[in-house]
Amino acid sequence: MAQTQAQRMALIRKASKKFTKKLQRNQRVRKTETASFDKYDTHNIHAWTDAPQYAEKYYGDRMRDTVAMDKDWD
Repeated sequence: MAQTQAQRMALIRKASKKFTKKLQRNQRVRKTETASFDKYDTHNIHAWTDAPQYAEKYYGDRMRDTVAMDKDWD
């Protein structure tokens, strides 16, 4: 336990430096986490802007067959 004012101030400085480091680390992490939000539409975060590419990548032939059948109904 700090006895003098100088010791207390030294402990406060040490704690503040540790806290500042933690804040800076959290800000860096937050920036990297939010970089993936560029995929989203600016108005609706749940709407993907790359839907056609996603459908082509994961559902290619199945998507084209379904779309072809949908067009036959028209």
